[in-house]
Amino acid sequence: MAALKPSPSPMHAHFALQARYHVWATHRLLEGVMPVSDNDYFKNVGLFFKSIHGTLNHLLVAEHLLWYARFSKGASPVLALDTEIEPNRERLAQALNGGSANWPHLISNWPVEIFDGNLNYLTSKGEPRSLPFAPTLSHVFNHATHHRGQITAALTHLGHECPELDMVFFLQEQQSQKA
Repeated sequence: MAALKPSPSPMHAHFALQARYHVWATHRLLEGVMPVSDNDYFKNVGLFFKSIHGTLNHLLVAEHLLWYARFSKGASPVLALDTEIEPNRERLAQALNGGSANWPHLISNWPVEIFDGNLNYLTSKGEPRSLPFAPTLSHVFNHATHHRGQITAALTHLGHECPELDMVFFLQEQQSQKA
């Protein structure tokens, strides 16, 4: 008889779900942004990072270049949060989709003890910080949700259709795929 694989810890299960939802929501948001004209996409609509493009670039900087590097490599790049990494919207979408897909694999390979520790890193200004690991990882996913919400509000304000990004729709979709 083959040995049963141990079930994931509650922390692994929680963050694996968050990561899968994050991949799904990122993909859906970017699909929703695709038909938007360049004029609306680059327009200053009053978001913290001004435009849809500026906000997506911020997500690339914050999530992929800063937080992912901190969690995966212990690296702490010093990089301004409003740095435009990718001016081309198609390549930016590819980078965001690809970057979001890295999180589930990373999380699945962590030992359960890591969630009880701290994450030591340098801020984007080079200042040292040490924060509880699990809540800081929650911040990464909450941060992305916050900015996806800003972008969907901008889409609505500009008169564009907006993708449905609530987690319950993701869960329902997963349920229907299992049936």
